[in-house]
Amino acid sequence: MEQLYYNVFNYSYDGLCVFDIEGKGVAINKAAERITGYDSQEFFESNIYHLLEEGIISNSVFLKVLKEKRTVTDVVSIRGNEVLITGSPILNDDGKIEYVVENIRDISQLNNLKMDLLLSIALKKKKKPKSSDKDNQLPKHMVPDGVVAESKKMNKIIHLVNKIAKVDSTVLLLGESGVGKEVIVKLIHRLSLRSDNPLIKINCAAIPHHLLESELFGYERGAFTGADERGRPGLFEEANGGTIFLDEIGDMPLDLQVKLLRVLQEFEIRRVGGRKNIKVDVRVVSATNKNLGKLVQKGKFREDLFYRLNIVPIHIPPLRERVDDIAPLAHMFLNRANQKYQLNKHFQPGVIELLERYSWPGNIREMENIIERLVVTSGHDEISWSELPFISEHSDITESLSLKKILQEVEKEIILEKMETYKTTRKAAKALGISQSSLVNKLKKYR
Repeated sequence: MEQLYYNVFNYSYDGLCVFDIEGKGVAINKAAERITGYDSQEFFESNIYHLLEEGIISNSVFLKVLKEKRTVTDVVSIRGNEVLITGSPILNDDGKIEYVVENIRDISQLNNLKMDLLLSIALKKKKKPKSSDKDNQLPKHMVPDGVVAESKKMNKIIHLVNKIAKVDSTVLLLGESGVGKEVIVKLIHRLSLRSDNPLIKINCAAIPHHLLESELFGYERGAFTGADERGRPGLFEEANGGTIFLDEIGDMPLDLQVKLLRVLQEFEIRRVGGRKNIKVDVRVVSATNKNLGKLVQKGKFREDLFYRLNIVPIHIPPLRERVDDIAPLAHMFLNRANQKYQLNKHFQPGVIELLERYSWPGNIREMENIIERLVVTSGHDEISWSELPFISEHSDITESLSLKKILQEVEKEIILEKMETYKTTRKAAKALGISQSSLVNKLKKYR
């Protein structure tokens, strides 16, 4: 039992410390060290009276407990940091104070907690219409694990993928960077008749132009200085029988576009330095975050290649247009990070609603990175809304995400809803529990 008391004292999240009747420190836990900035040795060598004399603490709960002989709570400044301290007397057998135990809490954390609770209540009161319709939801077997399609827009995309996966038409994936184009490519390949063969991915923007041709089509021995003496097959040959994914196709140089067009027309390639054509059987899926139509107009992309690639275009919308996908994506990334780092973090109520309000300029990739960062940097198992980096990093959305503005939005919605129901200010005010004059003033503000 003694060990249990020791563990409770030391592992309490709140700061705990004990002083004897002379004001000398006799026990302190790790939380109190963290909050006050005192290590245990410094604490044991200190004395309440000396701390007051030196101005290290602004006032003393300890002395108030001795004077009033009861539990006392007060705000104390310790080295400029405000903390909330509750001091309680410990009496001996004679009923006299022998020790004083102090419970210490960081004021800033309490303020955040209060705001978190208010925010959670406000957001839960908001009626967020679900854009997805259950009647339009795909059957579960059509949405594989790792693919999130709660929104109508993603439902349509997955439905289309299920239809075109079994044929070999070229597919062009369009959308901003980070929207999940690679997830769709993997799904197309997984559902295709080529799923037992390779899926080869290449980023056309990541490889220098002078090396891209040899990467795609391979080379014969002696084709250029530094080439492997045995020659080497290209990625099209490696993908034979399977699928090749050409990411960032808009960055492919014009001279290579001609050779890619030949592959799509004749299904054969010629290695760099080679003299014979090699037949290949591949399904080509390409992707870009650029407007290929405009590139064609500017002469930076071949029109005939564009039409060859654009047989089945699939536009993947940005995350801000797929709000219903945000919550399941966030929980999926949270679970992955928890498993990766063997942790058990969870979101505080209200966090998901704020994630849904953010514009996500970096889309799904940004969300995945932010959530992993929160998991590894948060000091608590519960991830708070105040830890979200975009709350402070992006001043343009700080106002829209502020507690005051959210509360005002909630109040406005509730008031207008009551007015629609009760028609008169007198009845609506009674239902809201406020005076009629107060309701009239609020209606003037919101209307």
